[in-house]
Amino acid sequence: MVAGMLRSVWARLKTAAADRMRQTVTRSGLVFSFLISLVGAVAFLSANNLLFLLLSALLAVLFISGFLSRLSLSGLELDVALPEHVAARRPIDSALHLKNEKSWVPSFSIQILGSKGSVYSSPIYFPALPGGSTVEETVAVMFQRRGVHNENSFHLRSRFPFGFAERTVHVTMRKEVLVYPCLDPQPGFDAILIQLEGELDAYARGSGHDFYRIRPYEHGESARHLDWKATAHTSQLQVREFAREQEPLVEVYLDLDIPPGAGPWFETAVDCCAFVCWRVNRHGARLRFRTQGWDLEVPTQGNIYTILKYLALVEPRHYTSASGPGRHDSLQVVISANAPRMVEAGWNVDHVFGLHSFAPRLAANTAGGPSGSARAGSAAGP
Repeated sequence: MVAGMLRSVWARLKTAAADRMRQTVTRSGLVFSFLISLVGAVAFLSANNLLFLLLSALLAVLFISGFLSRLSLSGLELDVALPEHVAARRPIDSALHLKNEKSWVPSFSIQILGSKGSVYSSPIYFPALPGGSTVEETVAVMFQRRGVHNENSFHLRSRFPFGFAERTVHVTMRKEVLVYPCLDPQPGFDAILIQLEGELDAYARGSGHDFYRIRPYEHGESARHLDWKATAHTSQLQVREFAREQEPLVEVYLDLDIPPGAGPWFETAVDCCAFVCWRVNRHGARLRFRTQGWDLEVPTQGNIYTILKYLALVEPRHYTSASGPGRHDSLQVVISANAPRMVEAGWNVDHVFGLHSFAPRLAANTAGGPSGSARAGSAAGP
């Protein structure tokens, strides 16, 4: 029983040591090791005390190098501060803090780089880190996908002091980061936005009290809005237009029910909803975002980040039916893989965007993947 416990403890210590610190012998280390072997062989063959002293000095340098290298990498604490709002596929600056918890012993020649698959790709080098001090460096990071990222791995490397070996310490930071969908325009998104902005601009012309513009008179309009000074200046009838007192309502609907094999299209649809909602919010219009199981109006019930947080975690689900528009006077944008069903639910066919609306983007996402997923289903384009 005691032998089994000892073997278990030894296996755990061995695993922990292998995970935390690894050592790679460099070219200069191989040359130095060959020199030690050569001096040792000659010393034993010749029984020369001077060569034994030289061999002892070389071995001492090798042991001291390993000790100082381990001491330099020990007692280091790493932390990363990310912005509050992070979007996928958009470079952001994060603050990387490296603290030396050793009170008196400094650390030298520390290199920090992200592990394979990490969002931190650029290596950072610190020539010296005094004991008890903290250094900060700005690092550009970019998350490739939306959702929750739970951990990021780093490697701390050092060849201090003589470069005989490169020691690496693996550090895993378990910090949850919620990444929003991509907010940058992609192929097919601009057509939706141009159509929506045109309708927003047309809606802005109304019978409010805020002046909007002066334009030529159209047959059948009331004469009370004529601008006589502009008419006299241009020798043509000119009319004053006023903006509506209330901002228009833009209703964005995401259909969560998708056909098999349309997973890449759904990710593009989520990016499109995030992009449209973000631009509408910046435009200043009222926004209502809906799915089969979620409904939120901005700014009365939340803000744009509430919608982005929902889109960061949303997943497709099977629903037998779809809801119709909440208000028929709203400006509508519907993202669905089944356009006929949305039209039957009462949505305007000109406002339904489906599988073929994002064909260029989907083709890029599915390159090398299963064929036919980009063409599944049918939808009405912009």
